[in-house]
Amino acid sequence: MAAALLFLFPHLRESTGTDTPQAISAPESYASAVNLAGPAVVNVFSKRALRNHPLASHPLFPYYLNKMTPLQRERMQQNLGSGVIVDDSGYVLTNYHVISGAEQIAVVLADGREARAQLVGSDADFDLAVLKIDLPNLTAIEVGDPDRAQVGDVVLAIGNPFGVGQTVTQGIISATGRDVGNTGVGGYLQNFLQTDAAINPGNSGGALVDSRGRLLGINTTSVLNQTGLNQTGTSGGISFAIPATIALKVMQDLIEFGRVVPGWLGVEAENLNPLLARAFNLASTNGVIITAIYKSGPAHQAGLQPGDVITHINATPINDGKHGNAAMATLRPGEVVTITYIRDGETLATQATVSERPQAEDGQPQNGG
Repeated sequence: MAAALLFLFPHLRESTGTDTPQAISAPESYASAVNLAGPAVVNVFSKRALRNHPLASHPLFPYYLNKMTPLQRERMQQNLGSGVIVDDSGYVLTNYHVISGAEQIAVVLADGREARAQLVGSDADFDLAVLKIDLPNLTAIEVGDPDRAQVGDVVLAIGNPFGVGQTVTQGIISATGRDVGNTGVGGYLQNFLQTDAAINPGNSGGALVDSRGRLLGINTTSVLNQTGLNQTGTSGGISFAIPATIALKVMQDLIEFGRVVPGWLGVEAENLNPLLARAFNLASTNGVIITAIYKSGPAHQAGLQPGDVITHINATPINDGKHGNAAMATLRPGEVVTITYIRDGETLATQATVSERPQAEDGQPQNGG
């Protein structure tokens, strides 16, 4: 019987080492990745006034507040979250919503040490905040390359869900370049990494790492609730992380300028559709077509014109406007970039010096990438 099964289903035969294609074996344990990244993931405790509590606007809130014991009130003031040590000098990345409205912020390390944290800066649009702690012998996380993450890659989420202590969940990258809701400064999209690793309340601000323990993104639970995808706040197999490249750029801006300073090229563009691609004799719809140029802006000075199709910024393919905005979100004013574009069927390249987006008369940044 067994011989007959092997004859009918030859793929059941044991590999001899010469069969092709070779099966890909997964590691039996990711303990080495956890041991590398775990010491850099911290618990964040922020104490806020009850007037800033998320339920403070509920009409029954005062009624229940008056019936609480002092201990119950104190517990209600505690907001639990996670953070990631990204520099051994003490800089910690976490989510904005973890520390929003906080009067005091404390950090507890994986080794049990505690420290009062200083808020360096925060940005609600990117849902990121930078803290600073003063402790010796800190372990900073190794940063990976989220731009190279592929759907199907194994990832680990490390954080403090529900305040139970440091916890690791495992999953895969479910999607990359995910645009969820109206997030991002001035229209810059977060370009989220999506994963099925469980990210629950308390995991916010923690680390999404690859199978070698390198940081790919900062986990966030707020996206689900903001967009109505999940009203419970718990993971249902759909979780999101802010790519480390964007998070680190935001951190650098907050440290240096006290605010996020998005890069600006001075163009308005729209996605290519099949009709536009045929009109411009293009082989594919990858890229964005420039519809307007800001006079004396970086793109104008670089020689770009309306009708040019941008296909790459540096080595990053610009398949659509979402990818273009995400690429711009990681650039800083003064940075020189190479722009690859198509004009009259010819592929060309030019260099542009990124600038800060100018302010409109109302004090708000002007639109355009």
